[in-house]
Amino acid sequence: MNNRAKFTICAAGIFVCYFFYGILQEKITRGTYGTQGEKFTYSLSLVFVQCVVNYAFARVVLKAFPEESADTTKSAYYVVSAITYLLAMIFSNMALQWVNYPTQVVAKSGKPIPVMILGVLLGHKSYPLKKYLFVLLVVIGVALFMFKDGKSNPSQSDSLLGLGEIMLIFSLMMDGVTGAVQERMRSESKTKSGHMMVNMNLWSMLFLSIALIGTGQIFEFMSFVQRYPQIVVQLLLFSAFSALGQFFIFWTVSDFGPLPCSIVTTTRKFFTVLASVIFFGNPMLTRQWIATIIVFIGLFLDSFYGKQPVKSK
Repeated sequence: MNNRAKFTICAAGIFVCYFFYGILQEKITRGTYGTQGEKFTYSLSLVFVQCVVNYAFARVVLKAFPEESADTTKSAYYVVSAITYLLAMIFSNMALQWVNYPTQVVAKSGKPIPVMILGVLLGHKSYPLKKYLFVLLVVIGVALFMFKDGKSNPSQSDSLLGLGEIMLIFSLMMDGVTGAVQERMRSESKTKSGHMMVNMNLWSMLFLSIALIGTGQIFEFMSFVQRYPQIVVQLLLFSAFSALGQFFIFWTVSDFGPLPCSIVTTTRKFFTVLASVIFFGNPMLTRQWIATIIVFIGLFLDSFYGKQPVKSK
């Protein structure tokens, strides 16, 4: 297979998998079930199912394509990154109970912000000036998108940020810590993506099992599934598209590098926002469309010109 055909398959795989992933995520977390209009609020259970499928998929991939070297990464790194990885996903999924999917996608596009801040503060990294400018563009776009024009009805809160927005900020902070820990893994132990995916999801499953039993949510979740068994197919498809999408991302990075992968994933996010507006009727103000364009311009510029190797101070 030539490189053009291979890249087309990778890009199409990322687009298709994450398109359906986004549609299913919004359908599960923002849809209603039964005549009573019951909502799915079991974020821990949703992430647990996702981690189980990710782990199983990663084991299959490692079996089919074994890594050349043994994994020497410290368990402590996997533990910390699993906790922050988990919290990022949980906060992100919980936020969808209060904000729509376009808001989540645009806010999560600000992931380079905490990664860069923690890289400077904890990793003593030095970035070129233009990278700061591109990330500042993303900050401006996200802030413009999240800004509230005022109360549209008397029941709305006067606060600048709602609960959904606060959860997205926490999710971004956890993304930043996860990125910093993973960077440490790669620099110290040259951790491969297959080992990282297996171990992070394994530790995540362990922590989630304890949390699900401790909070009793596992029993509430099982009761919900018994009432609405159709959600099982949605959960499995949601997790399968997530795992397969990660596979195409890893394949793109390993064969073509991070730049083409970054361009594909950034483009995918923009079309995911469009799909959410079209299929779920999520309204967006003119200001939010402008903000969305600013965010993705910043991400594209960073993809093309901001990927120079960083230096440690």
